[in-house]
Amino acid sequence: MNNPPWPKGKKLVHLDLKGAPPRVGYLHKLIELFSRLGADGLLVEYEDMFPYEGDLKLLQATQHPAYSREEVSSMQQFAQSKGLEVIPLVQTFGHMEFVLKHGALSSLRETASCIGTLTPHREEGLQLLMEMMKQVVELHPGLKTLHIGADEVYLLGEGEESKLWLSSPERTVEQLFLSHVTRVAGAVKATWPNISIIMWDDMMREMSPETLKASGLVGLVQPMLWDYTPNLDVEKTVSLLEKYCSAGLSDVWAASSFKGSTCVHTCVPSTRRHLQNHERWLQVAASVSAAVRLQGIALTGWQRYDHLSVLCELMPAALPSLAACLQTLILGQFSAEAQRRVTERLGIPSVEVEDIGSTSADDTLFPGRRLAELTVELDALLNSDDIRLFDNNMYVRGWFSPFHRRRKMVTSLITRQIHSQASTYLAAVQEKVEALREEMARLYPDSTAEEWIEEHVSPVVAPLQRIVEDFSACVTETQP
Repeated sequence: MNNPPWPKGKKLVHLDLKGAPPRVGYLHKLIELFSRLGADGLLVEYEDMFPYEGDLKLLQATQHPAYSREEVSSMQQFAQSKGLEVIPLVQTFGHMEFVLKHGALSSLRETASCIGTLTPHREEGLQLLMEMMKQVVELHPGLKTLHIGADEVYLLGEGEESKLWLSSPERTVEQLFLSHVTRVAGAVKATWPNISIIMWDDMMREMSPETLKASGLVGLVQPMLWDYTPNLDVEKTVSLLEKYCSAGLSDVWAASSFKGSTCVHTCVPSTRRHLQNHERWLQVAASVSAAVRLQGIALTGWQRYDHLSVLCELMPAALPSLAACLQTLILGQFSAEAQRRVTERLGIPSVEVEDIGSTSADDTLFPGRRLAELTVELDALLNSDDIRLFDNNMYVRGWFSPFHRRRKMVTSLITRQIHSQASTYLAAVQEKVEALREEMARLYPDSTAEEWIEEHVSPVVAPLQRIVEDFSACVTETQP
């Protein structure tokens, strides 16, 4: 289907820094590429990579250093020199795991067991949020827009203080949510009157226009409606945007996805899947009434589903997807011209990262290309039936089962063949792992490589390593 190009408004690339934060040199290369690909803004989710100071210093990452104040400033200046507006995102209700995980702040949780949701009842909570935002705003001089998060506020209403609040007649969880975000947004506006405020929309989707009108949010916030699915329901999404508009929230944003939304542990993204999501968003943009004022779209690239989940696809493997999605928005469809632009600007033969092959070319056009190639190669090796199902093949199950290994009852001829094959596979994986580790260390902190390998490689090779170790034990004990 042919759609008009994305209407006037920002095209933001989301930088999710709560996992695999790029080294500063690589971050600058990415920003330059984003500009070259057609983006005109960054939505930066710092989380624990922001250089919080004073009482908030405990929020900084410990597994690797947070960015310094100088590095944050240089990133902004570089982005601005490339024509990109920087919009920081500071969570203020849900997804506050990086804050509330700390024992000193645990009393501000909605429930003791849910470390992601802030209780909306404590004055200290609002003071904490305002200090976080104060430090972020002060380190972003000339800031025009701030995103206050507020998505996925799990277990809201389950805390004891919330239950007491809800015990009053006619009070609802919807009102509890709205009262908090209205209070936060009002405090932001009172402190920084010229800053526009964006918030995620999902907690408001079931609310009536009347409830939204009565909340006090109108004139304070701009909802950002997110949907990352390839089969996005266009009619339903248009209806939601029209509802917000009828409630007085006529300035709205969209949020799509170019990575980090397929599965919590995906390594290699499907460009086709993400293109379908953007094609649906183009249909939405073409279908809303003129009263709905689309301010722009954020192309999200989640690095984790939340602060404590595993890493999603790393940025290098997702750059073909991002490039294709941006060109689809710019041209209104993923046409032959869109494909030509992507392949020429990145210097690749295909928009699917799985099909770009290996090259000795430098990464000027495609920063991080070698890491993307190694990720694809290692992922394919780890997911091959030969390796993933090795301990379930006929020979292992038939002559080197756990029963045989425990009793040291093995047939030397067959088990030596099993050992040889397992050792060969382990060597092949190890060779790829070491190349990937070296390349990853150029672009990311060492802790990122350690985590990625432990999550994606170790569980797959563990059965092979056990077979090799058990073989040695069996052979030793059965020697004449």
